[in-house]
Amino acid sequence: KDSKSRPEFCLLENVDRLLKSPASQRGRDFAIILSSLSELGYAVEWRVINAAEYGMPQRRRRVFLMGYHKTSKIYKKIMKEKNNEKWISDTGVLSNAFKVKDFDKDSIKKFKIEGELEEISKKFNLKEKNSPFKKAGIMINNEVWTFEAKPNYNGKVKTIGKILQKEKNVPEEFFIDSDSLKKWQYFKGAKKEVRFNKKHNFSYNYAEGSMIFPDRLDFPSRTIITSEGGRGPSRCKHVVKTESGRLRRLTPLELERLNMFPDNHTKEASDVQRAFLMGNALVVGVVERIGKSLMNELNR
Repeated sequence: KDSKSRPEFCLLENVDRLLKSPASQRGRDFAIILSSLSELGYAVEWRVINAAEYGMPQRRRRVFLMGYHKTSKIYKKIMKEKNNEKWISDTGVLSNAFKVKDFDKDSIKKFKIEGELEEISKKFNLKEKNSPFKKAGIMINNEVWTFEAKPNYNGKVKTIGKILQKEKNVPEEFFIDSDSLKKWQYFKGAKKEVRFNKKHNFSYNYAEGSMIFPDRLDFPSRTIITSEGGRGPSRCKHVVKTESGRLRRLTPLELERLNMFPDNHTKEASDVQRAFLMGNALVVGVVERIGKSLMNELNR
């Protein structure tokens, strides 16, 4: 379609590994995304944001990309000011939503993403070992400015303990019985053991460290994953200790709260499906703050 019919703004989200992993790609995939958006007429700024570092109840680290089409007021403002360092560190939409600490301007890395997409796919950053992309940055007309952003937040922090339902309101199926406790302890504990791969007929040494069991209530939660639901013991599922001393899994309502959704937002689905949905979701408080920052910028 004609470029004038494209949205003035776009917000994309993905895992933060996109900037650097796998190491063998040296940031190639992220460069392809930025170049593609540039071809569509967008300037793009990005930030790696851990929701918990800004007071939210889940340690969920994701990269957010905010695109501004060349027909938009903000794109024209960025082009007019030509102060990209200040935009990504202080005055931009993402930096206003999520403040960063002062940084050394000399630490900003500048480079250009050149070539067609096929060439970028084959040759981007080919002579280097590491990705050039840092936790914050902006790209305009394929020119990139990027630096390592450190969060600047001194406000209140919401923890797991603050989102829990009262014990009397939790269905019995979420409590861990004595018969399965040993399995939970095994999955959560440290282990060094020999395992056997039946498919390929070989044995190997397996080791992993222990996890906090049960989860601490005075911290934001670990990242929710899609397998959070169901009764079966698991290394990654959250387990909390109630006031009476019993151990239990998190309810779908509590998983919604960790992502800052309204209570019972997913109530029409089964409990396992609700947990899966929350594992695939994002912390909506992050998007809300970006949206408010965008509106403030448009109203200036």
